[in-house]
This record gives sequence, C-alpha cells and structure tokens, in this order.
Amino acid sequence: ILENLPTFNSAFRFEERLRLLETSFFEYRQTNQFADAVSAIPGIVHQTSYAIAADLSEMELKNILIEKMEGNKSIQRSEEQRNLYKALVEAYEADKAILDTYGDSAIL
Repeated sequence: ILENLPTFNSAFRFEERLRLLETSFFEYRQTNQFADAVSAIPGIVHQTSYAIAADLSEMELKNILIEKMEGNKSIQRSEEQRNLYKALVEAYEADKAILDTYGDSAIL
C-alpha cells in the first residue's frame, strides 16, 4: 500500500516548479540589470558634469593666481617664489594642452 502512495515531489511537481521559478528569476535578473544600468546613466552624466566643472574651475583659479603673481611682481622676490610660479605655470600649460588636444574626454 505505501509503495502506491505518491511522493511529495510527484504530488506537488516540486522539481518542475522549482525549475520554472529559477528560469523566471534568471530572466527577471537579466532584464532588471538592464533597467538598473539604464537608470544609472543620468547619475553618471551628472557626476561627470561636476567633474568637468571642477577641473575647469581649477584651471581658471590657476590662471587667476598666475595673473595675480605676475601683476604684483611677487615672483621676483625670492628663488622659492620663482620656482613655485614656474611650477604653477607648467601645471597650467600642461592641463591646457591636454584639454586642447583631447577636449572634455580627457577630464573623464
């Protein structure tokens, strides 16, 4: 009599349901990853805009500092100030050359 009783698996088709659930979940995860990636794009663009603005502001500040140093002749007072001025000018010119060559993509 016991051998004719259905098992849990056969009575509820557990393995079949489990496979179906795993397949559905896998498909959901695939489409959900795509949706997550697409929804992340505006945030990435927004962060990139801030990075570009920050780099351009830094260049503007370097340029202002160079102009101020040249204007008040502070670069002629000591060797250390001349060296700092030269390093600042070199950094500014290097940044400017990179931006002129590669544009905004260099900032990313």
